[in-house]
Amino acid sequence: MANASYDVVVVGTGPGGYETAIRASQLGYKTAVIERNKLGGVCLNIGCIPTKALIQSAQVVADSKHASDYGLEGAALTPVFEKVIQRSRGVASKMNKGVEYLMKKNKIDVIFGQATFTGPHTLAVEPSVTMDGETVGTKQTVEARHVIIATGARAREIPPLPLDGKKIVAYKEAMTQTERPGRLVIVGAGAIGVEFAYVYHHMGTEVTIVEVMDRLVPIEDADVSKEVEKAFKKSGIKVMTKAQVQGVTGEYGNLKVRIQTAKGEEIVECDQVLSAVGVVGNTENLGLEKIGVKHERGVIAIDEWGHTSVPGVHAIGDVAGAPWLAHKASHEGILCIEHIANGEGKAHLHLKPLDKGNIPGCTYCQPQIGSVGLTEAKAKEAGYEIKVGKFPFSANGKATAIGHPDGFVKVIYDAKYGELLGCHIVGHEATELIAEAVLAREAELTAHEIMEAVHPHPTLSEAVMEATKVAYGIPMNI
Repeated sequence: MANASYDVVVVGTGPGGYETAIRASQLGYKTAVIERNKLGGVCLNIGCIPTKALIQSAQVVADSKHASDYGLEGAALTPVFEKVIQRSRGVASKMNKGVEYLMKKNKIDVIFGQATFTGPHTLAVEPSVTMDGETVGTKQTVEARHVIIATGARAREIPPLPLDGKKIVAYKEAMTQTERPGRLVIVGAGAIGVEFAYVYHHMGTEVTIVEVMDRLVPIEDADVSKEVEKAFKKSGIKVMTKAQVQGVTGEYGNLKVRIQTAKGEEIVECDQVLSAVGVVGNTENLGLEKIGVKHERGVIAIDEWGHTSVPGVHAIGDVAGAPWLAHKASHEGILCIEHIANGEGKAHLHLKPLDKGNIPGCTYCQPQIGSVGLTEAKAKEAGYEIKVGKFPFSANGKATAIGHPDGFVKVIYDAKYGELLGCHIVGHEATELIAEAVLAREAELTAHEIMEAVHPHPTLSEAVMEATKVAYGIPMNI
């Protein structure tokens, strides 16, 4: 006999998991979540939210170095690394309590422990150990008509960089350790790598970032990569591209990193190495093989509604594959439960399948990056005849006034129909500005509609309209 039976059980409480549970409860389902660590998952505890707190501290330090540019006199601020970490952990703790409140508000049962399938509708729960070393949960059995797997992902480990939590670390240690390394080598120049490069550099660490591809943030538009690399080098961050780490020797505080470059092998000395080479889904210890759920290399196979190969078992978010983004997980989760409700005759939101081509990517270093849709290169590869517009923030009144004139907005339109194929923003508040392009693509607006929409002045958002005008040969402010 099961200890408890539910209509819906969600395994994992990151943004995808807990929002899915809330929607399930709103739809009238008796709902529970099972969490082996802390409510909020990676995002709230050791991911999206606390890293943004660290980045904000770094930005305050960076801005203080240029106070004289604003007519302000005084010494630049000195970061106290331990206090910066403490503030970040405080932000994470507050958000964790917020999820706890939401579970109570929506009458969702919270079950702590490691969940393992013993059948398609049955889960055995065993006590687990959290990231803080606390043992949580009790042994029990849970039944559910629908189980939604939202177990997320963890840092990928590669042979040259065996993670040991001290000399070679992943994002968890990088955002929680209170001892700041004097010299840090960051391997991987995706979003995680460049964000930590920005933070540690402004905390006073000598940073070298190593990327196997030919540029930083290689999934972004090439022009965006160039702008970020220019800013990083200008600030004093050492950038090594087309470079591959071969191995690390020594102990914390005295490490030698062997790096193969186009010129041959180089040795970089440092105190610590941060591995930021990607993530892999948490599919282990769930008993997926026992019930026949198809999965490979940390990715559970799903259809457009989050259904797996086993009826009644669903998966969303990072564990269901790229892109590994919190907002994608949340949207997938809502789609999944809404589709379940639709099939059972419950009220629903009439959502359509997720368009992965319209999921925005955001990187929060400075300059920030916000992007959606096709890059210029990808648009050409796809055979489009395109119109490209690029508007620099140096020509934007608001950007100049607030002292952040670096970067640009780049838009790519289909020349035939005026469809917005892609938008790429690098600069101050790019992660906020990209939402306009996402909405425009979702609503299938044309370039002319974007130009005709009255944008407030002075704002950074005007740059989207201005870039569109550049694309169509009617620039106003450059």
